[in-house]
Amino acid sequence: MAEDMVLRATPDRGRADEWALALNALAIDARIDWVPQHGFVVVVGADDAPRALVTLTAYDRDTAPRPQRPLVPEYGPSLTALIAAAVLCVIFVFSGPRDGDHFWFAAGSADATRIAAGEWWRNVTALLLHADFLHVLSNAIVLVLFGGALCRLIGPGAGLALMVLAGGGGNALNIALRGAPHNAIGASTGIFGAIGGLAAVRVVQHWQGARVSAWRAWAPLAAGIALLGMLGSSTRSDVLAHLFGFAVGVGLGGLLTWAHPQPLRRGVQWGLVAAMLALVVGCVVAAGVAHRPAAAQGGRHSPTQSSAVLVDRSLARRPARSRATTMLRSPTLLPSANCGHKPTISCRLRSLQARAMPLRVL
Repeated sequence: MAEDMVLRATPDRGRADEWALALNALAIDARIDWVPQHGFVVVVGADDAPRALVTLTAYDRDTAPRPQRPLVPEYGPSLTALIAAAVLCVIFVFSGPRDGDHFWFAAGSADATRIAAGEWWRNVTALLLHADFLHVLSNAIVLVLFGGALCRLIGPGAGLALMVLAGGGGNALNIALRGAPHNAIGASTGIFGAIGGLAAVRVVQHWQGARVSAWRAWAPLAAGIALLGMLGSSTRSDVLAHLFGFAVGVGLGGLLTWAHPQPLRRGVQWGLVAAMLALVVGCVVAAGVAHRPAAAQGGRHSPTQSSAVLVDRSLARRPARSRATTMLRSPTLLPSANCGHKPTISCRLRSLQARAMPLRVL
């Protein structure tokens, strides 16, 4: 008995059997004895003690219970994205398609010239306008899918704020880079912001140790890149605005999750909802007020303006080169282009540029 050594002691017979089995698997003779003061003890020969000790140490390390990763913090179900999609559809019912030449397309589109002149609210109001039924329907569906997932994850207020700020910020960056002439409408800049925010939130949560699989962390990013590639094939699509919206969404979502891993409190969420509603309504009111005098003036044509309308209609039947030459020479075609009653050649050129500028859909 003097040549034997006790390696482990435990009150659990099952644990003692596991130790003995691990030693026997490596051809180390071990037996289990009962000692009233210590419980079940694993005994090996003195010559095998060093190797047995190393074996049991490795076995304990491999079988130790791993700490559970915390669950992904989520706010819970939210109807914010569904309501926002319904609002876009209602606005389209009142504004109609772009071909209808509604007042709000002139007042609220992301026109680079007007934004540079100080009408910054167009970066937000452009998110509310859509070119046709298919445009608003596709944006509404994608908004419900990705915007709904974002609001469920970080809350209705934070999700709505991220989409509005990413959409407006993406439009502003796009206009700053492109410059005039450029004009765009559509909510997909904000929707790409939601996709980018969702991807950033998942990735940051994964890095912080939350129970998020790598697939769930990177899937939104892959979806955003795939949508960018699909939309890039359309000549009317403003891919650069989508890219900027996605990038702003990534920055906002990552910063929010890094600074506040848990969803914001309910009171803060509804405060953000109210703030975003106030921002959007304020931008719509600003757009209406800024263009109300022009709309009112449009209902009372002066003789000069009436002649401009008549000449415009006659120009529609002429070749493009002839129309451009006539517009440059005629002083009656641009009475309302902020050029005065004696417009210069440069002002007429700017008007021609604006007429020829394609409308980008977002």
